[in-house]
Amino acid sequence: MNDMMPNDLRADCSNCFGLCCVALPYAKSADFAFDKDGGTPCRNLQSNFHCAIHQDLREKGFRGCAAYECFGAGQKVSQVTFEGHDWRHDTSSANEMFAVFPIMQQLHEMLWYIKEALSIDAAQSIHRDLVAVFEETENLTRQSKESILNLDVHEHRAKVNDLLLRTSELVRAKAVHKNRPKKIGRGSSLIGAKLKGADLRGANLRGALLIAADLRNCDVRMADFIGADLRDADLSGANLTGSIFLTQAQVNAAKGDIHTKLPPSLRIPDHWKKVLS
Repeated sequence: MNDMMPNDLRADCSNCFGLCCVALPYAKSADFAFDKDGGTPCRNLQSNFHCAIHQDLREKGFRGCAAYECFGAGQKVSQVTFEGHDWRHDTSSANEMFAVFPIMQQLHEMLWYIKEALSIDAAQSIHRDLVAVFEETENLTRQSKESILNLDVHEHRAKVNDLLLRTSELVRAKAVHKNRPKKIGRGSSLIGAKLKGADLRGANLRGALLIAADLRNCDVRMADFIGADLRDADLSGANLTGSIFLTQAQVNAAKGDIHTKLPPSLRIPDHWKKVLS
């Protein structure tokens, strides 16, 4: 795989108008310290659109914010769709901007997955189809705000997902595993599961609930992680190299250590480093 994803598929908060801090709602929970309605600025959002507690989000009760990734949708909406006009000064377009943002986030997430699929040798047989759907998706992100708001995201996601599933099958078919636990599979409920040291090579973990699961020292190479919930899953010592469709947001929500092996496109989260220091 490529060692880096394009910068335009990573969040660039310096070129965004704090859209995730305004457009999205959240409820008081283990991930958020208080309730916030969609379209209402977070009380921690400053006048320059920066977060006042960005360096201490987890310690202040905002683990959800620390894990969140817009895949570059924030700067696309701010600088391209709305041509640099922010919602504070152009209040007439604020609601439209807040409605466009979550749609753009979905499109950019698709672009991230397709871009990864394009870098996988095992998926060469469908490379042309992947290129076509990448270009189609990119073109959708550059439409007018009115067109984006009228877009049938579910229909387009189904088209993209078909190719991602084919990519997954091609990758996982090459995995050799021994004695994989029978309960492992797409959409599995593995909350708190004790899987330390398990051989999960080539596992289909799409949509799996791995909240607080013990995945220490697991071999998870060539596993598919699309939509898997890794909140508080312990990845200490786990080998995730060659795993597919694992995002930085999922890694940020998990636990790990210096011995965790991640795909080269992902980085060790800051809170892992704090535990190690």
